[in-house]
Parts: sequence; structure tokens; C-alpha cells
Amino acid sequence: MMELTHDTTPAGVPSELDSAQAKLVYFYLEASEGATATDLHQSLGLPKLAILSVINSLASQGLVEQFDAEYVTADSVQA
Repeated sequence: MMELTHDTTPAGVPSELDSAQAKLVYFYLEASEGATATDLHQSLGLPKLAILSVINSLASQGLVEQFDAEYVTADSVQA
């Protein structure tokens, strides 16, 4: 029996992101062209500690950069 697989990664979100939270945070940053951790917390309803953990992970992968208190995707910095 053949198993069907679906790519649940939205367009523009790096395929290497496995975590749903990481995809959500990255997608939000991409769509909003940047946000603070508080903005992410209030908009996404995720605990602030989870937001900071995801941002740290995204930053260590070179996908997100911080400017002052705002986080942006690395793609938006290069554009």
C-alpha cells in the first residue's frame, strides 16, 4: 500500500524546520516583516519562554536575526 505524504510547510518557510512552533514563529516574522518577542507572544498565544526558545533555535540556524528588540527573518535582511 502506498503512503501519501503532505508537505505541511507553508511557502517561504524553510523546509528544515521540523517544529510546528518554529514554522509558526518564522511564518509570522516573514508575514509581519519583524516583531518583538512580546508581539509574538500576544499574537500567537504561545508562552514567552517558548517564543524565546524558538527564536534562539532559529537564530542559531541563521534563519532569524535581532535588531534592537525586534526579530526579523534573515531573508528580509538580505533583500
